[in-house]
Amino acid sequence: MTQNTQLRGRFAPSPSGRMHLGNAFSALLAWLSVRHAGGEMVLRLEDLDPARCKPAYCAQVEEDLRWLGLDWDMGGSQGGEGYYQSRRSEIYTTYLEQLRAKGLLYPCFCSRNQLHAASAPHRSDGTPLYSGACRDLTPEQQAERAKTRKPAVRIRVPEEVVCFTDGVMGPQSQNLARECGDFILRRSDGVYAYQLAVVVDDALMGVNQVVRGEDLLDSTPRQIWLQRQLGFSQPEYCHVPLLYGQDGHRLSKRQRDLDLGAIRVSGARPEDVVGRLACWAGLIDRPAPISAGELVRDFEWQKVRKTDIIVE
Repeated sequence: MTQNTQLRGRFAPSPSGRMHLGNAFSALLAWLSVRHAGGEMVLRLEDLDPARCKPAYCAQVEEDLRWLGLDWDMGGSQGGEGYYQSRRSEIYTTYLEQLRAKGLLYPCFCSRNQLHAASAPHRSDGTPLYSGACRDLTPEQQAERAKTRKPAVRIRVPEEVVCFTDGVMGPQSQNLARECGDFILRRSDGVYAYQLAVVVDDALMGVNQVVRGEDLLDSTPRQIWLQRQLGFSQPEYCHVPLLYGQDGHRLSKRQRDLDLGAIRVSGARPEDVVGRLACWAGLIDRPAPISAGELVRDFEWQKVRKTDIIVE
């Protein structure tokens, strides 16, 4: 696949609620990186989950980005259906079948309760690690279980260490078999998983820089490994620190007082919000009002802080 030589970044929110300050923080840094380099920005709506993602939220994402002064060059509602993941299932199927042809896929019939059982293997942080219970089922066993339960599709990972250097967090490594385990590419209800969709979309859309929250740092090695299996180029990754409330919990779309809708209703100006975000990021030394455009010239990744941020 031809590699894009111009910097092309993306903002790829999940439209499952109103954007909060944490989403805006990642969006601002992604935009500044692209604009400082004279590159292009893609807006992609990662609306894979039909139960959580609503068209109204997609419209709010665009409205809030424009309010903040963050534009894009392709994608969004003006880019057509190709920038909504919910409408790209046929594309994901093509690449899923490529992986199936390599003998990497198998059906998994495990229930959620089985996957999260206390007896299931867990990582050091308590996250469940797939036991491989369905990895070596015979065709006959698969057929028997399929009579009562529709399977998800998992990919078998090797005993391989994937290493990369993150643009913010520095050198990273992960043993796929021990720290990740076989992971799902398509859910039992037919919805494609984030891991496959994001790898395919970034490659096909020519994205060569991925800026996103540190909560997704752990998923990057498996995405890099998938890129290798599919013959895709690896983008540069920059994982930015997360924003936390004073109660110690990471900002989420359930915290309505910190979403952009509530902030805008309170009378805040976009320059006020951008100034706070820029100060938290380490781009300016105090939270003074400033436009996104004014930050472009002096943007440097070296200035961006690496530690989590408490929102006051």
